[in-house]
Amino acid sequence: MSPNPGVGSQPDVRPVASSVAELVGPDAVREPLEAADGKTGARLERVLVDGQRYVLKYLHVRDDWSMRATGDLACRPIALWREGWLDQLPDCLDHAMVGAAWDDRPQGRGGAILMRDVGGWLLPEGDHEIPLEQHLRFVDHTAQLHAAFWGRRDTLGLLTLPHRLVIFGPQLAECERALGGSDPVPTRFVPEGWARFGDRAPRAAELVLPLLDDPTPLAAALATTPQTLVHGDLKAGNLGSDADGRTILLDWAVPGVAPPCIDIAWYVCLNRARLPQSKEDALVAYRDALERHGIDTGPWWERQLSLCLLAMLVLFGWEKALGDDDDAATELAWWQARALEGARWL
Repeated sequence: MSPNPGVGSQPDVRPVASSVAELVGPDAVREPLEAADGKTGARLERVLVDGQRYVLKYLHVRDDWSMRATGDLACRPIALWREGWLDQLPDCLDHAMVGAAWDDRPQGRGGAILMRDVGGWLLPEGDHEIPLEQHLRFVDHTAQLHAAFWGRRDTLGLLTLPHRLVIFGPQLAECERALGGSDPVPTRFVPEGWARFGDRAPRAAELVLPLLDDPTPLAAALATTPQTLVHGDLKAGNLGSDADGRTILLDWAVPGVAPPCIDIAWYVCLNRARLPQSKEDALVAYRDALERHGIDTGPWWERQLSLCLLAMLVLFGWEKALGDDDDAATELAWWQARALEGARWL
């Protein structure tokens, strides 16, 4: 097992071990690890090698409903590792990966990634507000990621934009139930949320529900705006800061070449209870960061941002419709207004 030589090195094809045993070595001590923030069913192990602690994450469609929902039969994190894209991340980001392996089982080919155990540096669980300085670093470092890969074309078979838009569509529950799945997110919360959505956001529902059936108009409109590598899941559980202020960014399960505003819109959507500033101010901070890092946002910003905020309601309208209190109603109303504004760009 060789250590990560550090981000910013020249890209090179990375080896992928033929088995987990080969990856961790014969002297590794392994035990199951329960991840409190994990919601996809992926199996984790804690690994001790020569006194160093690691986390092993298995990537297999049998275990992980998010891989099934996104059609990940090739293990996208391994593709990023193997082809050196993770080595091209800006120095402000730490993906924590040190190796990858294939994991052949009778149910089909899967894989595993080995990461340094950075749990102590991650954001604490719960709804504690992210400190403003740390939040602004996350926003700035996200902009640096996007600037570094500006205009990149997908040569790895990452998650496509049309597929990204319908990850949480009603078909998710149907597929998971047919497979005997019992995870409450895809089998209960998603269908319950969409069932409520039409009554709680009727004007947005007229726009959003048809896009769940056919995302082509939204995907086509977004495709006319700039594209870059996006992480795809900038939730608090995947974020942290090391002692030097670098951003730890884990779980590259749904990367793709997509509009950069998809990432920042996802960030303000899923982390809204933890934001130390308004969503509007966070979006402005991101735009300012892009400009600082050499991206001219003038020609495309309003169009792309508006469409990406609409995309968030296509993705998470179900989640925004689940709450019953006044705060949840205010949140849903905000997103409904943004979706209606985005519709003018279709």
